[in-house]
Amino acid sequence: MAVVAFLRSVVFLLLATLITAPAGLFVTLAVILPMRVRFQIIAVWRALFMGLCAQVLGLRYQVVGRENIPAVPSVILAKHQSAWETIGLQAIFPPLVFVLKRTLLLIPFLGWAFAAVKMISIDRNAGKNALRQVLKQGKERLKAGYWVIIFPEGTRISPGKKGNYKTGGAMLAVSAKVPAVPVAHNAGEFWAKNAFVKKPGLITVSIGPAIDTTGKTVEQVSREAEQWIETEMRRLSPHRYPAADATAR
Repeated sequence: MAVVAFLRSVVFLLLATLITAPAGLFVTLAVILPMRVRFQIIAVWRALFMGLCAQVLGLRYQVVGRENIPAVPSVILAKHQSAWETIGLQAIFPPLVFVLKRTLLLIPFLGWAFAAVKMISIDRNAGKNALRQVLKQGKERLKAGYWVIIFPEGTRISPGKKGNYKTGGAMLAVSAKVPAVPVAHNAGEFWAKNAFVKKPGLITVSIGPAIDTTGKTVEQVSREAEQWIETEMRRLSPHRYPAADATAR
């Protein structure tokens, strides 16, 4: 099984590279065209990428709580365990942009595509100025009809672990007067952080009830999102929290 998973991962990497390079180039060249055209190119690439995940890696996904997706552009506060959700969540939610490190824009083809579809790029070392960048660009994207995904823990966290939840995403939702949507998933069980070999299986993406930010403080919204996500993670991956479960009993 280990050898098969390794070979599958090698084939996946080769094919993913073959489709990513031209897609990134096409999106970059399409910068003179309307945003919808650029997103259509991304949609084709995403469909191919997710197809490779399913057919080559044997990695599929299911969605729980799709009915919780609001009808208006919102801020998505999601768990971050792997690279999978940076693609997978785009297939689940309406057109969206991510908050990402500015240095990622320097990656050939992929980084160029990020810039072409106006991802929210920030300098993580900029402190409060980075937060101002998120709020300014985030409001612009939401007003233009795009959703914004923010990983409140700031980086990839291994399954069963919990990072420090930052309030930038909640602040954007409160400031823009839009709902905040908590999202939990177990992608890290199959696509581990920095791991070359991916495991076959079924990823579960769970979408929580949208948090109405009206009349709530940033801290309240952030706390509600964190509580829902971490509680749901225990349901999705109970084997990762045996000590916590024993204490609860």
